[in-house]
Amino acid sequence: MDKKHNKLLHKLKHLKRGNLINNNWTEESPRPRDWESIYRNRWQHDKVVRSTHGVNCTGSCSWKIYVKDGIVTQETQQIDYPSTGDDFPQYEPRGCPRGASYSWYTYSPTRVKYPYIRKDLYELWENELEEVQNPVQAWENIVSDKKKKQKYIKARGKGGFIRGNWKSICQMIAASSIYTIKKYGPDRIAGFSPIPAMSMISYAGGTRFLSLIGGTIISFYDWYADLPPASPQVWGDQTDVPESADWYNSKYFIIWGTNLPQTRTPDAHFMVESRYAGTKVVGVSPDYAEYEKFADMWLPAKEGTDGALAMAMTHVILKEFYVDREVPYFTQYVKQYTDLPFLVQLKDKNGSLRADNFLRAADLSNEYSLGDWKTVVWDENIQKPVVPIGSAGHHWDGKQNWNLELEDESGNAINPMLSFIDISDNIDSVDFPHFATKDNSSITHKVPTKVIKDKNGNDILVTTVYDLMMAHTSVDRGLDENTHVTYDDSTVPYTPAWQEGITGVKKEHVIQVAREFAQTAELTKGKAMIAMGGGTNHWYHSDQIYRAILNIIMLCGTEGVNGGGWAHYVGQEKVRPSEGFAQVAFANDWKGTPRHMNGTSYFYFATDQFRYESDEDQDNFDWGGKFSNMHPADFNALSVRLGWLPGYPQLTENSLDVISDARKRNLDDAEAINDIAKQLAEGELNWAIENPDDERTFPKVFFNWRSNLLGDSGKGHEYFVKHMIGGDDSILTDTKNSWQPKNINLNDTPAEGKVDLLISMDFRMTSSGLFSDIVLPAATWYEKNDLSSTDMHPFVHPFNQAITPPWETKSDWDAFREIARTFSELAKDYLPKSEDLVMQPLGHDT
Repeated sequence: MDKKHNKLLHKLKHLKRGNLINNNWTEESPRPRDWESIYRNRWQHDKVVRSTHGVNCTGSCSWKIYVKDGIVTQETQQIDYPSTGDDFPQYEPRGCPRGASYSWYTYSPTRVKYPYIRKDLYELWENELEEVQNPVQAWENIVSDKKKKQKYIKARGKGGFIRGNWKSICQMIAASSIYTIKKYGPDRIAGFSPIPAMSMISYAGGTRFLSLIGGTIISFYDWYADLPPASPQVWGDQTDVPESADWYNSKYFIIWGTNLPQTRTPDAHFMVESRYAGTKVVGVSPDYAEYEKFADMWLPAKEGTDGALAMAMTHVILKEFYVDREVPYFTQYVKQYTDLPFLVQLKDKNGSLRADNFLRAADLSNEYSLGDWKTVVWDENIQKPVVPIGSAGHHWDGKQNWNLELEDESGNAINPMLSFIDISDNIDSVDFPHFATKDNSSITHKVPTKVIKDKNGNDILVTTVYDLMMAHTSVDRGLDENTHVTYDDSTVPYTPAWQEGITGVKKEHVIQVAREFAQTAELTKGKAMIAMGGGTNHWYHSDQIYRAILNIIMLCGTEGVNGGGWAHYVGQEKVRPSEGFAQVAFANDWKGTPRHMNGTSYFYFATDQFRYESDEDQDNFDWGGKFSNMHPADFNALSVRLGWLPGYPQLTENSLDVISDARKRNLDDAEAINDIAKQLAEGELNWAIENPDDERTFPKVFFNWRSNLLGDSGKGHEYFVKHMIGGDDSILTDTKNSWQPKNINLNDTPAEGKVDLLISMDFRMTSSGLFSDIVLPAATWYEKNDLSSTDMHPFVHPFNQAITPPWETKSDWDAFREIARTFSELAKDYLPKSEDLVMQPLGHDT
């Protein structure tokens, strides 16, 4: 043992400088060790800077950025997040492989390093500028000459960039903007940039500039279908959903069309860890997506059939937890927080009863302030109709009754009745639409009804939303003695067997999941959750799919409960410091209301997509309202005329000229408003939205920053290219066979190449850049100061500048500041000083 022991000690003694060869240690290694220095130097750094990434992934993860000799070498996750408590998973570590490799972009071959301008345009600009020695006049000479304008417009999308310089390019942008304002009006200058929350200051750089010159700021969340319209439809709020940590509180978690591990990588662990606490996870997706491997059950619904699946689950919940057995928690919840007890009028149409308007306070009496906006329930305590507080009219009547307490306007407690089934005056047959068939046929169900008197003594036939919902979802309550609906009736809409033929999901699984979800909600008082996202949102009529799913969470009393409700995640939409952000972003510290325009309507007209509508359903409007057979373009125009919808450009005429004319006639603000309204009514002034082919209404100067509008954010790429940009397009149809609007003015031939100047700012050469006239090099996220927040967690994370912007790149804020400085210098000689055009702050450095 002593010899073996001594031999081992001898090997260990020479381990640092020896080498193992044929199981024997040599005294010295023949291999050099210089590589160790190279490896160690690779991980040395001069400083560590805290920053984050401005991407729309909702992660908003905080990172350590390592810098050596002015170069970013690597990044690692920050691990100093506040604790959520000993009995709860922590927010950290937050990050993913994509974030850990972001520094590659800084030195990527795709990096835009210098300002670029289209050669054809630059040559025209240089020639005109040399000849007239006046930037604004030079721009006018280019765009007012059709041949010159077409020369560079037709080159869009075909390369041909040359390197420019910031001074010259800012001069061109400023000159084009000033000419546009002077000739057409400031709202012909527009800008698009998505998701402020992911880099607030960068977003604000452009919107502040646009606000100060009176330009149009285009929304983003709606046009590329990330906004779930069901949210504002139901709650009046845009996706106010729980933080990711709340997933851990859920005891039954359905993941429905949102791929949490892939698209919510830093947060997915809350879902995974909830399973250790006993949470059951169910996945709904047509493919075996990443999140299905964490699921206890997978419901493989076919693409786009989610609505049928949700309606079948609703059928089961209503049958088992409202009809067969009444759950007190559920009934109390829906009475207080949903519209199920509200009374609905039934009226005859074509010989059949159909649901019509809500019964309103104004139908019963004239004593109610804003009675047309106050809905009515049947009070079980006094067996009479009463007006509960909390509807839309109570928000505006000044009586501070806009809440959901179960009280009337006098403060008396009420007990809304959900159903007339036990006190009905009659059982009537009511028709419901059924759009699952090609002929859009109807279905008829029995509904308990009641007759009440209106304020004039006339009879009104009413029922409750709850009774209509029971009938519409084909729940058997014994009202029709000749029909007994079961879960196995495949011909009856919304049964589990009916959905199986549409979705491909076994009826037994639908019954099981619906039953378990409701049972869990009953036992936990609402701790059952459904996470949704792009998989259920990016469909035509996605609002109907969403509302079908929302039925489930509302019927089970889960919304508003920690661990319950719906969770919608498709974008980083929540700006936490919203008040201060709005002051900066929309120049509220300098001027009045900015010009905000919804992107859907703006691009619908700017890209002429309204000309390509299909009219195949023109004969099937029997179930629609009075606007159902109106072309969407006509309806948009009506909405602008009636003040329902902001619309920019606003007038065909230059708004500055309109105000200048009013001032010349010594009209004050009130008089000017009345005079403009009169001119619009008499046709002396015209709405821009009613004249989309009028060259004066086109977007003239367009800014695209922090966005790849043509590659990702703009639906209908080919229509953008043809009509808005004017490049070679790939549209495979024409407008001759399409459904055309009737109430707006159109030319026979649609316009092409509406935009005079298209500017993109990015750190990558995207498809938007390829079609732009000017590409400005933007700083990456490690090269600027900014802020990031998200609704996925409660933290506001800073961008801190780790390195100075390399080459000739600038942050978005600094880029717009350069443009603003040049604009301010040029504008002095061209634009009138007015309340609508604040010039002074544009030259400031702050």
